[in-house]
Amino acid sequence: MYISPLREPLVTGAKSYKQVTDDILNPMEGKPGKFWYAGITLALIALGLGGFAMYITVWEGIGSWNLNKTVGWGWDITNFVWWVGIGHAGTFISAILLLFRQKWRTSINRSAEAMTIIAVMCAGLFPIIHMGRPALAFFVLPYPNTRELWVNFNSPLFWDVIAITTYLTVSVLFWYMGLIPDIATVRDRMKKGIGKKIYGLLSFGWTGSARHWSRHESMSLILAGLAAPLVLSVHTIVSMDFATSVIPGWHTTIFPPYFVAGAVFSGFAMVLTLMIITRKALNLQNYITVGHVESMNKVIIATGSIVGIAYITEFFMAWYSGSVYEQYAFVNRAFGPYWWAYWIMMTCNVITPQLFWFKKIRRNLAATFVISIFINIGMWFERFVIIVTSLHRDFLPSSWVMYAPSWVEVSIFIGTFGLFFTLFFLFIRFFPVIAVAEIKTVLKSSGEKFIKKGDRDEK
Repeated sequence: MYISPLREPLVTGAKSYKQVTDDILNPMEGKPGKFWYAGITLALIALGLGGFAMYITVWEGIGSWNLNKTVGWGWDITNFVWWVGIGHAGTFISAILLLFRQKWRTSINRSAEAMTIIAVMCAGLFPIIHMGRPALAFFVLPYPNTRELWVNFNSPLFWDVIAITTYLTVSVLFWYMGLIPDIATVRDRMKKGIGKKIYGLLSFGWTGSARHWSRHESMSLILAGLAAPLVLSVHTIVSMDFATSVIPGWHTTIFPPYFVAGAVFSGFAMVLTLMIITRKALNLQNYITVGHVESMNKVIIATGSIVGIAYITEFFMAWYSGSVYEQYAFVNRAFGPYWWAYWIMMTCNVITPQLFWFKKIRRNLAATFVISIFINIGMWFERFVIIVTSLHRDFLPSSWVMYAPSWVEVSIFIGTFGLFFTLFFLFIRFFPVIAVAEIKTVLKSSGEKFIKKGDRDEK
């Protein structure tokens, strides 16, 4: 009888429930390996460099950066938008794929959620530092005060504060809600000691009863429903920082969908980068399979194609508008003094992801890892091109200047990588990197590689 494949298994190796628990929790229960110590050491060194650069910025002022009267936004806002984009994939994987009942999310959602929270924290550093006086950051929040000073509710910069703060809050709640059953499992496996007490406190008395599971699933769906529109709204509002201006190259209505697609595009690339390394380092090949990587690569093809169409649409609209300023802005991007940044962006974001149309490349881990790095580089250059090349030559030729970052700006960016990886290494050390409880929900069906055609039709 003809036998056709039903689906690729989500968990390989014919694992039992106990083996699943042991495999996922062993890396955090044993002593850290050399890879973990080397990684967190490098991350702390980078964090220290960034901390020193932040100190210089606060002590000496924004003059320590190479900003000028024309390019008032440089590396700081470029890095801010890039990190916010990185943070999109976690909520997308966890919330939207949960609502659409995509079971392949179960092995990667936990790390993606952690990546979201850490990336948004890294992003939040840049506007706070850019204020020049971080101690006065509370002025961006609308609160009653005796001086009757209020924020400008019409400003998209204020919308940024509200949207990103809400996004971070919901993401933390969603991440922690999914952690509670696994924290309880860690608590039950630990012997008496301070660790057991800490995990016991963090588990909120979870017992695994039917009532607990019912409330857990209900809250997960509610938070997913709240988080899903935030995926679209956060980067839409970030794009309005630019789209509501009159600067050539910014004043365009395509920015909201274009920024959202680009954010998911870069976020999934970063998830792939982290997952391929984590998969190998923690020996989780049976749980983060080639099938998971292929599914994520398909999302990258879709979002990367949208980004490519957006690039073409921008050029078309600049030509069709008849505005000499708009037309010059895009010609200057491609052939002006920053041409190299533009063509790096086009190569990494438009050409490189199209290799995933080939199944052999889509399922090749080494190729996927390299391409994911290229995408992250390309998406950073996209932000640089949009911000710097649109500013350095504006309406008045007398104001035209070139911009290059100072060592302080570069060091702060390196420092955010240090913060990101320091927190990520601590996460994989003290919490399960994969959702144990969710893996068990797909364990039985995930091993059914093949099914008879007649049986499939009956089902």
